[in-house]
Amino acid sequence: MKKIVALGGSNSKNSINKTLASYAASLVENSEVEVIDLNDYRLPLYGIDEETENGIPEDARKLDALLSSADGLVISLAEHNGSYSVAFKNVFDWLSRIDKEVWKQKPMLLMATSPGGRGGVTVLQAAKMSFPYLGGNIIADFSLPSFHKNFSENALLDEALKSDLDGKIDLLKEAI
Repeated sequence: MKKIVALGGSNSKNSINKTLASYAASLVENSEVEVIDLNDYRLPLYGIDEETENGIPEDARKLDALLSSADGLVISLAEHNGSYSVAFKNVFDWLSRIDKEVWKQKPMLLMATSPGGRGGVTVLQAAKMSFPYLGGNIIADFSLPSFHKNFSENALLDEALKSDLDGKIDLLKEAI
């Protein structure tokens, strides 16, 4: 059985990106899904002085080990003012201090969603450009616009979007 790690790039208790990542990961048959909630990883704000004085936090090491144990990754990013959420960026920064290959070359479905019609495409584009330099093996990407209009009861409502995501899931399954 393959292990899929799903991560929503937000610390919102009701993260639509965590919901989307969990849903997409659940579509990979014959796999065990572990969902990461960024709230479970208490990390101080990254800075070189913090790292020099206190070292790398144990929660960052635990998250790094979890990523290492995965056969595949499903990551959905929240977009805050056109970029990563602060919570995600902080985790990302700490992980990069443990291993520059943050994403471990694991096959990855990279996604974003938002309540708005652009579906987080700006942050998705930024991640598509930077993740490969940090061990990101992006097999496919997917943007879900207007989350509350297009997702309900753990299902995509729009058939064209559902078909698109199913194709991306197939690509991920083939790569794992």
